[in-house]
Amino acid sequence: MTEGMLNIIKKVISMLTISVATIIPVKAETSSVSGNNNELICIDSGHQLKGNSGLEEIGPGSSKKKLKVSSGTRGVATKKYEYQLTLEVGLKLRDVLQKEGYHVFMVRETHDVDISNKERAIKTNNAGCSLYIRLHADGINNSSTQGASVLTSSPANPYTKGVQKSSDKFSHDILSEYVKATGAKNRGVVYRDDLTGTNWSKVTNTLIELGFMSNPAEDKKMSTLEYQNKMVTGIVNGIKKYLKEK
Repeated sequence: MTEGMLNIIKKVISMLTISVATIIPVKAETSSVSGNNNELICIDSGHQLKGNSGLEEIGPGSSKKKLKVSSGTRGVATKKYEYQLTLEVGLKLRDVLQKEGYHVFMVRETHDVDISNKERAIKTNNAGCSLYIRLHADGINNSSTQGASVLTSSPANPYTKGVQKSSDKFSHDILSEYVKATGAKNRGVVYRDDLTGTNWSKVTNTLIELGFMSNPAEDKKMSTLEYQNKMVTGIVNGIKKYLKEK
């Protein structure tokens, strides 16, 4: 075989290799969380640096009014304010949800804001959120009381007819997974029809009381990184459980 013929054969082999490469695509890596791309989760870290004693309607068209936003409670041991704790947990929850592939809408990301409970719900409605979770902590004149609960509207609530049933299910799922992850006492689902943020919401929602800041041991625990990670894990698992079963 002459050198010229050998060069021709090499060129033909090279062309065939290029052609095959162009018709056989390389398989791209797929994200294990791509199924969450359409879910927008709203996180409302309760309270703010300063309360607002102005009044607003507790529901659309209601003549009954409440404070726009109260100042919240404070840890008896840590001296941390509720608005600080709820944002700490809220930001951690945001980060984990985003890593899981969810989109997240934060009602607030700083303390120095002035957003009423009605405005928080309306912001969530306008954002087109799939779920609305409100983070709070309890305080009471009894240092031995502890545990977590969730607040949602009753079937008799005239303002929440469109989302009451789904919110009830969501509330149960969040609480069950939260106490499972944290070991907190389960104080149950509490039905409240006087919550402005709930009554103005058109989104499936719940309000979770993370624990009692008036209980020294629980107050300290809720400010530790280890326990906050458990809190977040429980809430995320509750969200997943609800979305899987809805």
